[in-house]
Amino acid sequence: MNDNQQPLPYETTRATSAFGLGLHHVQLALPPGEEEACRHFYVDVLGMTEIQKPPVLAARGGLWVRADALEIHLGVEEDFRPARKAHPGILVADLDALAKRLTDKGVTITWDGNFPGYRRFHTADCHENRLEFLSPDDARSPES
Repeated sequence: MNDNQQPLPYETTRATSAFGLGLHHVQLALPPGEEEACRHFYVDVLGMTEIQKPPVLAARGGLWVRADALEIHLGVEEDFRPARKAHPGILVADLDALAKRLTDKGVTITWDGNFPGYRRFHTADCHENRLEFLSPDDARSPES
């Protein structure tokens, strides 16, 4: 950014590039040997679908999951430390239904009303990686 170019307002839709950028997946880490715990959280609790890793990458361990327009790769990290600040911001069509599903399965969520234009909550996966789930603020819920 040059000196005379100001940041655009958050609400802008004009943030484009010449490259057609998009997001294919988000990678999160897991400790060695913890694929089954991740499978339980991401497949059984969140309702995502496990997808096969390519054979050359499967040898490294880990787990890949997908649902709708979201793909998450969980990769083994020998010196694992959970991402407690860095996190994916995951768009959700029915935020209240997801919140209910998570709490019904014993997952703690924390509502946060500090993101203008969105309702959102945070939670942590089975290894304390932070996850943010958000939806445009069409119908505001009393708990957010």
